[in-house]
Amino acid sequence: MLITLAPIAEARLADVEQLLDAAFGTHRRTRTAYRIREGMSAIPELSLAAFEDDRLVGALQSWPIALHGSEGETSLVLVGPVAVDPGRQQQGIGRRMMEAMLKQAGDYPPLVLIGDAEYYGRHFGFTADATANWELPGPFERRRLLARTGGRELPYGGMLGPRRETKAAAVR
Repeated sequence: MLITLAPIAEARLADVEQLLDAAFGTHRRTRTAYRIREGMSAIPELSLAAFEDDRLVGALQSWPIALHGSEGETSLVLVGPVAVDPGRQQQGIGRRMMEAMLKQAGDYPPLVLIGDAEYYGRHFGFTADATANWELPGPFERRRLLARTGGRELPYGGMLGPRRETKAAAVR
């Protein structure tokens, strides 16, 4: 299996949408994560496609979001969806995309995702420690709201949503 990673811009949008439907179902657009990033465009440098020959077998998108709270707007990056063709799951494709994205994420704001705490914690350093008092604009499982802070302190509470600022503010 020869998998190559490339910027997601090299994948056809229709192929990405088809892959997301196959991985998460056509109801995926009703999930809370879509509300968090509403109106935002994916961050090109942190969004990847995985190809086997010319066939799209994986996609990872990252989005500019913010925590809106009493301290104002704190810029964050929402990681996900991380999608792998259902026939190719459990073969390390998602992990390779995450590792590649994390190499690029050094100068970006802290990362947030909604996912399996045991997997993303063990392999990528995401925890629910900073997110215990954060809110989302829809239903979610609190233990699955994870952050990778890069050693930066984040606000105690607030509501996750799209960034209002046009330029990414420095995390305080």
